[in-house]
Parts: sequence; C-alpha cells; structure tokens
Amino acid sequence: MSKKRVFISFAMEDKALRDFLVGQAKNEKSPFEFVDMSVKKPWESAWKTNCRTKIKGCDGVIVIVTKNTKNADGQLWEVKCAKEESIPRRGIYGSSTDRPATLPKELEGTRVVNWTWDNIKNWIDTL
Repeated sequence: MSKKRVFISFAMEDKALRDFLVGQAKNEKSPFEFVDMSVKKPWESAWKTNCRTKIKGCDGVIVIVTKNTKNADGQLWEVKCAKEESIPRRGIYGSSTDRPATLPKELEGTRVVNWTWDNIKNWIDTL
C-alpha cells in the first residue's frame, strides 16, 4: 500500500507541533508523508498558486488547531482552499490546554479531534 500524501496546515506559532507531526511521519510504519508550504516570506500571489497546487495533489489535509489558528491568515486560507478543492480535512487539537474557545468559520464542516496516533491513522486509512 502506498503512503498517503497529507498536507499539514498550521499557524507559524505552532511550528513545533508541525515538527512533531513530521517526526511521526518519518516512522517507517507511518501511513503518510507530509507536504509543507510554510510561508517564509510575506504573502505573495505565487505562494497561493503553489499552495493550491500542493493541496490538490494531496489525499487529505491535517489542520493543527490551537488558540493561534484564528489569527493565522495563511492557515485559514489553506483550510478554505482545501474545502474549495474538495480535499478531505481533519482538525487535530495541538494540545488539551491550548484549545480555542470557538473555531474559526473556515473550520465549519471540519471535524476536530484530539491528537492521538490512532485518530490520525484511522482518518488517513479512510482516504
């Protein structure tokens, strides 16, 4: 069985959580590989075009959800893009203590679950 391509959407303040998820993906038993489009420069239209292409080439999008998500313009755009492209999305809470009180409107229709290996693997298995 080939690995699934999964786009990881995260707020830049949550880079350490993304790095942790990437570390999990490097495990030889991991069912996925990740695609990263972190914004390292100010927003450019080319970034959006390239990002959309990457998202369309993925089997799904994992959204790391924390209190930073509501202010993460790039992350919210990625979620909106995935929805527009009909790419399956799954939110995972970055931690039990850093959950937002409410979810941004861009996450409507996206199920958000606790970050556990079983939750991630089981969702990826459905892709």
